[in-house]
Amino acid sequence: MSTDQPSQPEQPEAASPIQDLPDPAEASRSALARARKAARDKGFRPGMKPAPNSRRIAGMPSSRTSAAGADDRDPALLGAQLERLLLDRGWTADVTVGSVLGRWAEIVGPEIADHVRPVTFEGSVLTVQADSTAWATQLRLLTSALLGRIEEVVGAGVVTDFVVLGPAAPSWVKGRRRVQGPGPRDTYG
Repeated sequence: MSTDQPSQPEQPEAASPIQDLPDPAEASRSALARARKAARDKGFRPGMKPAPNSRRIAGMPSSRTSAAGADDRDPALLGAQLERLLLDRGWTADVTVGSVLGRWAEIVGPEIADHVRPVTFEGSVLTVQADSTAWATQLRLLTSALLGRIEEVVGAGVVTDFVVLGPAAPSWVKGRRRVQGPGPRDTYG
């Protein structure tokens, strides 16, 4: 027998999986090139905004779309439904009042909010109370600016008048019975 056996073809070594993967940068470049070519073929140019009827189906007239149109059964946004509920129930005024009282620090600023707090809101009259007579006087001078700021934040006509109260005087009433007298007189000045 001869020692010359047909040689088996050499099998190449199995390529490592890492060598088989394409370069990620090259893959992204080729995907971008394909997207640009597809856009050019459709007639789009860089910086163009899509036409309002860009959702047309090929072969259909431009006045028709694939959707059935708006329907009352369609899902609605929560904010739109909440506005509708407020209007239906007549709660918009109450919500704006709550907005003024709840956002007081945002409307007037943190420094004023530290010394002045809203007390009542009746009709369109906002009553606030200052913690000192100096702050009450300052707020009376700023009334028109504060009314403008409130109108800017929550809307026109919500607050038409602004009443500023000074600090509450201490009560001298102790117990259930009381004798009328001259009071504390000129103790506080």
